[in-house]
Amino acid sequence: MLPSPLVSACLQKSSPTRAILLLLPFANGLATSRIRPSRTMTSNTTITSTTVPKTASVTLPKPSPKIAGQAKDVWTIVNEAAAEAQASLPFPVLNLGQGFFSYNPPDFAIHAAQDALNDVSCNQYSHTKGRPSLRKALAAAYEPSFGRKINWETEVVVTSGANEGMFSAFTAFLSDGDEVVVFEPFFDQYISNIQLPGGKVVYVPLVPPPDNDVRTVSSSEWKVDFEDLQSKISPRTKMIVVNSPHNPVGKVFSREELEKIGQIAVENNIIVLSDEVYDRLYYKPFTRMATLSPALQQLTLTVGSAGKTFSATGWRVGWLIGDAELIKYVSAAHTRICFAVNSPLQEATAVALQEAAMAENTFFVDQVEAYKQKFKIFNRIWDELGLPYTDPEGGYFVLVNFSKVKIPDDYQFPEDVTVGRAKDFQTAYWLIKEIGVVTIPPTEFYLPEHAHLAENYLRFAVCKTDDYLEQAVERLRLLKPYIRH
Repeated sequence: MLPSPLVSACLQKSSPTRAILLLLPFANGLATSRIRPSRTMTSNTTITSTTVPKTASVTLPKPSPKIAGQAKDVWTIVNEAAAEAQASLPFPVLNLGQGFFSYNPPDFAIHAAQDALNDVSCNQYSHTKGRPSLRKALAAAYEPSFGRKINWETEVVVTSGANEGMFSAFTAFLSDGDEVVVFEPFFDQYISNIQLPGGKVVYVPLVPPPDNDVRTVSSSEWKVDFEDLQSKISPRTKMIVVNSPHNPVGKVFSREELEKIGQIAVENNIIVLSDEVYDRLYYKPFTRMATLSPALQQLTLTVGSAGKTFSATGWRVGWLIGDAELIKYVSAAHTRICFAVNSPLQEATAVALQEAAMAENTFFVDQVEAYKQKFKIFNRIWDELGLPYTDPEGGYFVLVNFSKVKIPDDYQFPEDVTVGRAKDFQTAYWLIKEIGVVTIPPTEFYLPEHAHLAENYLRFAVCKTDDYLEQAVERLRLLKPYIRH
């Protein structure tokens, strides 16, 4: 599998050492403060200046079409609506939209971060591939599930969150026009991460059961249409993205499904980007793509996240694990994108992984049980109201079907949620403004032509304290007058 020519050239012509030397003048503030005078300049030289017109009609250069053409994103829309709602509602707005936590990481992770700040080496640059302590800890953490030894020096790279890691992977291997298969609904960052390096996204929707609007279904009932997937493979297909456990459906892809996807990848020499950031939050058997065969071990890049693993989304520490030949190019791209990841939180993640692996530490087991309880607390309101939902097998999101909720016909919506948007945007806006609960419309994660598959749903995040979820349940009872039976 050939890398992007740009990354291949960078790998051959440059080095991390050279990158450090080039950065030093800027890091020391010298680049903007020292200007050498011309050799011909004397004390008698008269310097004339051109007067810059004082006008407000300057026309700024146009941005790249890759950025300029993007509509207002869902996060901006819901956050603006939440701020407006908070100013008018008599009770606090409850945010179950974005997947950030309402509580801290475990104490042993917090203490590790505090200790790291007192370590001189943790306040300086780390190796571009990641601190050795973290790469060793990651190798040790993944070896049991991989069923093999992992070379921490050549098969692991640490990135500024899983998102930057995936962007580095796409940058490493995509040239203009190369195609990447993505399952809908998708994590929205996949799309720009693929398109910015010149890639083309090819979409394959997960198909929900046809009666999902009248009964609660398991996330396993959202199926891959393998005929559709096979038809989307072309000579330009370079990568397939698989997200398991899945955001937002909560689907844990079965071993059989992964084997079918893997067979297509092997037969066509396609890299599999296996986004497994929720790999510590699964409620049924979970299989790693890279473990299915020696060929898939070579073709798979496994993505992980300290933010999801330790409830620390603000830490922005992620990683990729894969064959040394793949990681070499991902690391080269990563070095050019952000050079190095923050050192203190890398060290904290390393210590946290080591602590969590100790026999007496039950954090991961306890966390799974805690999430089962959170879903039990939260989902009882949907059973009470008679609203069907998708029961997740992993992760911390739940999709709820709002087709029975009747919003007043004369309700006024802004253009942001009507023009070019499916009806779930209006439902989410109304829920925020009138009920005071923030949610995410999932058609943001679909092509417009596939929006009908999810326009009756809203996505809720349960990564909150139990008390917060109890408050949300009480608030959502305000929906009762709006439900059609």
